[in-house]
Amino acid sequence: MAFYESVLVFRQDLTDAQVRDKAAKFADIIKELKGSVKATEFWGLKNLAYIIRKNRKAHYVMLNVSLPGEQLAEFERRERIDEDIIRFLNVRVEALSDKPSIMMKKNTEEAE
Repeated sequence: MAFYESVLVFRQDLTDAQVRDKAAKFADIIKELKGSVKATEFWGLKNLAYIIRKNRKAHYVMLNVSLPGEQLAEFERRERIDEDIIRFLNVRVEALSDKPSIMMKKNTEEAE
């Protein structure tokens, strides 16, 4: 099993509930591909650096995933097919962290 951090960027016109449903759908896809989701982080609605498919903002979600390496191509194919995902990035890591990501720390600092 390989470890990945998968960041999904969803369209701005989705509600928070729809984004959570989509994240759960991709967690189910990972389980179907004989992997597991260790953690899910919802980074919220953020401004994009440039307009992507007429979107100025997007919802960001990060999944910490344990997935067989040969199944990554199928997972990326399914990400590409979904019309609500405007970008995605899967990065292989040595180990999955138990701590919140830097983006979650930044969000909590801004809230305080």
